[in-house]
Amino acid sequence: MPIASEDIDQNGLVIGVSPERFREVAMPLLFDHLNAQCEGTIAVNRQARIVWINDKYAEKVGIRDPRSVLGKEIEEVLPASRLREVVQNGQPSMLDLMAFGDEHFVVTRIPLRDEDGTLVGALGFVLFDRARHLQPVMAKYNQLQTQLAAAQRELAKARRARYTIAGFIGSSTAAGEVKRQARRAAQLDATVLLRGETGTGKELLAQGIHNQSLRANGPFVAVNVAAIPESLVEAELFGTAPGAFTGADRRARAGKFELADGGTLFLDEIGDLPLPLQAKMLRVLQEQEVEPLGSNQVKALNVRVIAATHVDLEARVAAGQFREDLYYRLNVLALRLPPLRDRHEDLPVLIEHLLDDIASRSGQPPLELAEGAQQLLQAQPWPGNVRELRNLLERAQMLSEAGPLSAESLRTLLVNPLPATSLAATPAPMTGDVRPLADSMAAAERQAILAALAACNGNRTQAAERLGIARASLYNKLQVHGL
Repeated sequence: MPIASEDIDQNGLVIGVSPERFREVAMPLLFDHLNAQCEGTIAVNRQARIVWINDKYAEKVGIRDPRSVLGKEIEEVLPASRLREVVQNGQPSMLDLMAFGDEHFVVTRIPLRDEDGTLVGALGFVLFDRARHLQPVMAKYNQLQTQLAAAQRELAKARRARYTIAGFIGSSTAAGEVKRQARRAAQLDATVLLRGETGTGKELLAQGIHNQSLRANGPFVAVNVAAIPESLVEAELFGTAPGAFTGADRRARAGKFELADGGTLFLDEIGDLPLPLQAKMLRVLQEQEVEPLGSNQVKALNVRVIAATHVDLEARVAAGQFREDLYYRLNVLALRLPPLRDRHEDLPVLIEHLLDDIASRSGQPPLELAEGAQQLLQAQPWPGNVRELRNLLERAQMLSEAGPLSAESLRTLLVNPLPATSLAATPAPMTGDVRPLADSMAAAERQAILAALAACNGNRTQAAERLGIARASLYNKLQVHGL
């Protein structure tokens, strides 16, 4: 089929022209256009020696005779040039800033190949002699950088510890000793193990230790080991390599250890860590390096670990459910948080603090308690400790009407309430022989176990939870006391 004359231009480009013919015609046109429009053009050979420079470039860099620089290595004439890299790796550098004296040129660099594809040199073009031509691009870049910085600040804020050691409310001897030990732990950088029943404030104290340590400006990352499905614990803690398993991200995913780098990682319910992962956890703690799931490379870390548990770790070690070496690695600085029933004198100030906090969050005036209601609260054993107390006060705040809340109204919210008269009175002076302390403690422990079993209708699992110990530990104590 004949081609119409309008389909042919003065350079012989025809619709459907072959790639070879297109390159033959178009490349000289492209070079002539760039050479004319750019602020300067230079070419080097495979040894990065100058083989050609146009008059505009020579004049721009102060060369009177362009022929005088032919054969020189490119760095002799343009010290900041990267044309040698283009010749060596064969990869273009499409947009860059090159310094020359006090000026900066916007440049592009492309490799030169012959018809066989062999690399023979490289071309450099000065697109602009002033970076102001890139102002729209730079403005967009700066905007994106500002947004990224704002997002990073918000993320850092979310990983910032909120509580201080002073937030552990109480002036009793037991509370004072806990805060003293926590301040001492904050001065050190060793692993800390917080032990205590559920709801005693272990995470609050962990945040307080972090905030008073040298890592206070670093991230505080908290993870509840018991809340993660067993199949995902390794990925959550140690991260994953791209495509580590079916359904995994195509990109690498940082684990909690990596997110806490430079700061503190709080591992709550460490006693529930699956046994197969305990060896990997031990290695991370000892070597301060982590190997993501599906990767064969390790990443160096600088993380302080604060672990917490409400279970009897010694019993789990004895039962073969927890590695002994990991137990010793965690149990460097151990703090035991007292249950609420062991610091009843702290209840009035703790109740007042909780009521004020609940009121500020709900936007309602603080709930007032009648004197009988205060006494009723002080009589309770609080197996759920501060968490249980707060839950009760929140429900009381929602259900209460005008006026102080009476003991009768409060009693309806309690599960198996003890009467206010059950408050322990000051013991009368002992007469007769004094029993050995070990015997007295054993008798008290036996009585506490009996009381828990009675309250739970003989259910040993529930009794162990009420006592704040592991079920295996309860079985051991039952045997010891002949129960």
